[in-house]
This record gives sequence, C-alpha cells and structure tokens, in this order.
Amino acid sequence: MSRNLFSRYSAPKKSVISRTTEREVEREAKKLEGLEDTTKKLYKDMKRCIESCTATAKAERKIPRDLLASALCQQDTELKSLVEDWDHAAVRLEHHQQELNSCCQKVVMEPTKKLSSIFPGVQAAIKKRQQSLQEYNKCQAKIDKYQERERTGGNVVKRETSKKVLQNAKEEFETQHSTLMEEMPKLYEARTDYFQPSFEALVRSQVSYHAEAFKIYSELSHQMTDKDGLSDEDYSAVMQQKLTDIKALSITVD
Repeated sequence: MSRNLFSRYSAPKKSVISRTTEREVEREAKKLEGLEDTTKKLYKDMKRCIESCTATAKAERKIPRDLLASALCQQDTELKSLVEDWDHAAVRLEHHQQELNSCCQKVVMEPTKKLSSIFPGVQAAIKKRQQSLQEYNKCQAKIDKYQERERTGGNVVKRETSKKVLQNAKEEFETQHSTLMEEMPKLYEARTDYFQPSFEALVRSQVSYHAEAFKIYSELSHQMTDKDGLSDEDYSAVMQQKLTDIKALSITVD
C-alpha cells in the first residue's frame, strides 16, 4: 500500500518537511500495509478451511451411502444395519459441521472482510496527503523564486499573492498530515482488540464441534459393539483377529 504511493509521490530534495517526518509517515503506513496483507491472508485461509471441512463432511457421508448401495450390504442384513447407524451418525455430524462453518463465516470472515474494506480509504488518504505535499512544495518553490527576483511592483504583488496560496497549501497539508499521524497508529493498535473476540469465538466453536463429534462417534462405537454383546476390548480383539485372518489369505499381499 505505502510503498507504491511513496515512490510515486516522493518529496523533492528540497522539501518543506524533513526527511525524518516523511520516514515517520512511511513507517506507520508500512505497518498498515502489513496488517492489510495479513487480513487478506486470514480471509483466504478461513475460506479454504471452511471449504475443506465441507468437502470432508460430504466425503464422510458418501462412504456409508456407497456401502448401503453396494451388494455387500444388500446381502448382509447385520452389516447393513451397522452401516445405517454409521450413515445416521454422519448426517448428525454434517449438521454440526454446517453450524461450525456458519460460525466461522460470522465470527471470522465477515469481520475480516469489514476490516479489509477500510484500507482503500487509508490508501486514498495517504495519496491525498502526498499530493498536498507536492502542492505545498510547489508553492514554496514559487515563493523562493520570487524572492530572488528584483523588487518591482509586479513582482511584489505576485509574491504576496503567492504567499496567500502557500498559506492555504500549508494549512491543507498540515491538516491531512496530522490526521493521518493520529489515525494510522490508532488503527494499527486496535488490531488486537478487533481480532481477539473473533479468535476466541472460533476456538469455542471448534471445541463445541469436536465435543459433539466425539459424542456422536462414541455412541456409534457402542452401538456397533453392543450388537454383538461384546465389550470394547473384546470387540477390538475380534476385529484384530479378523484382520489377521484376512492377511493370512493367499490372495493378499503384505
């Protein structure tokens, strides 16, 4: 943001303001440039996160749906019942995933988008200040030129007229400069207070979602285990034995 503006509207070698003052403006503008880049990146990353979570939920629902449509489940009533339970769990989980996505949209993406909409105004204000500085320098250079000329009646009138124009240019620049140097640091320092509630709400929504996911899969696990009347340990041992038996078949490869 600031880099292009300050290179395009850089002050001449002889300027009405010091280089130190100009560096202070550049430093504050550079901070906001970094904040703008981070804000845009956060928005894109959150969008990708929501899209990935949505795709994961859809893929998870597709697994039991495909199994239910397969000959494997159609020929085995017990397996079909297990997969139906899985499908119901996937539906419940997808609902909670949608709630999480909605929360992410409201507490992160929308506030981030609102903050991003501020930076074009900041960029316009910096550009306007730089243009005012150019005009201020231009008026001062004209006064200096008249000072070097002989004191004829015409030159004196022109010099006095130019002084009034210079005073107006000075006041315009100083107003814009002081406003920028007051507002830019405030905007940058407000970043923590602005984002903290969003991140807190995001973490809380993640905790809620994963707690529900744990609950749903725990219930599903017990449903599957209870169908055979086995404990979790016995059920795990049975599954391990069946896997060992499958690996022992001549048609499988380690």
